[in-house]
Amino acid sequence: MVSKVASELKPVPRNTLLYSVLIPAHNEAENIPRTLRDIAAELRREGIPFELLVVNDNSTDQTAAVVEAMREEVPEIHLVHNTAPAGLGRAVRCGLRHFRGDVLALVMADSSDSPADIVRCYRKIEEGYDCAFGSRFRPGSKVTDYPPVKLVANRIVNRAMQVLFMTRHNDLTNAFKVYRRHVIESISPLQAAHFNITIEMSLSCIIRRYRIAELPISWSGRTWGQSNLRLREMGRRYLCTLLMIWFERLLILDDLMLENKPRHD
Repeated sequence: MVSKVASELKPVPRNTLLYSVLIPAHNEAENIPRTLRDIAAELRREGIPFELLVVNDNSTDQTAAVVEAMREEVPEIHLVHNTAPAGLGRAVRCGLRHFRGDVLALVMADSSDSPADIVRCYRKIEEGYDCAFGSRFRPGSKVTDYPPVKLVANRIVNRAMQVLFMTRHNDLTNAFKVYRRHVIESISPLQAAHFNITIEMSLSCIIRRYRIAELPISWSGRTWGQSNLRLREMGRRYLCTLLMIWFERLLILDDLMLENKPRHD
């Protein structure tokens, strides 16, 4: 699914865009070695220039030491440290201040996102899209071990956002998405401190009418540890972010589009 016709897109030569894979990590010492190895292997196979930007989000386990040790095996690793307090949104914002690429993917540290999908989204950016959104709920998607309660909440929240923002994109809460650098620059500074960063980034792109491709992806539940997402705690944060972006769309969309216009000329 795409938000603009292909004739408007400007492809770039294959494998010429530096790919920054941003991986926030809070107490992921058991999960992150596999994640880093699998992503690096896939990107090398495809000949894509890349960096793996790991943001250690105030971990109390050996995450930082494990990542640092892996730099001998995967020299493309770039480790930075988020200062307290912790939070997914704060870690992402930290990473956005340090990434060096032309294209940025936001990927979880627990191997829930498929390296093959990371490549597929990069290929969509090469075709000329501004963003590539991974969806776990399109025909062709494959989802395993999704907690049932969170699944129900996910579909309710995403359906509400589809209606409010008049969009067909159906997995806006999913963190796994890929953005061109100019998109990140235009939606910054971001404000969300926790998992609500996912909808702040997604909805900010939608209201600015960026060229977005949506791809069915594979997703699997965690192999070790527990997710840091707590539905009850996150409800008010999601609502605050949703209303903030909705009022931006309602009241100052003309200013947002005026700022974007030179980037599409």
